[in-house]
Amino acid sequence: MKTKGIVYIAISLDGYIARKDGSIDWLDEASAMVPQDEDCGFKEIMESVGALVMGRKTYEKVASFGTWAYGDTPVIVQSRDSFVFPDDAPSTLSHSSESPCDLFSRLAQEGVDRVYVDGGITIQRFLRAGVIDEITVTVMPVLLGDGIPLFGPLEEEVTLSHKKTIAYNFGFVQSTYLVTK
Repeated sequence: MKTKGIVYIAISLDGYIARKDGSIDWLDEASAMVPQDEDCGFKEIMESVGALVMGRKTYEKVASFGTWAYGDTPVIVQSRDSFVFPDDAPSTLSHSSESPCDLFSRLAQEGVDRVYVDGGITIQRFLRAGVIDEITVTVMPVLLGDGIPLFGPLEEEVTLSHKKTIAYNFGFVQSTYLVTK
């Protein structure tokens, strides 16, 4: 079995996932337009994956929210440096410094068929390693002008195949692409 990597992330219209300082205040402001019963597919994504991999900075940002949005899904925090989780951290958390290919190989052996990959640098690393199979990007109606881009430099172009696009009446546009390998 091959483990499939999926990305599910929000960006500004000009392609940024955060401000230069890592702030995502603009995302909170955009999300205020979303009706309370709409999650833009987040629940469906979480139900379809066996694990979530995120970078250390993303973990630290998410942990600061106070509410853990990932339930019982195993969350692997990717970092070259080891660190200790706080005592009150969810028991589903673990740390890995494995390469993307080694981590996916291990997860495949453990029976995990789909992995949600989150965090800018982590997404870029896993995309360059060739383990991302599907990318869902939700574009928010805001221009930041500068910030942390979702996609960084690539050694070679990545060809995508359009799967679907949903235009929400509150201004979000969500597109899903398959990575052509």
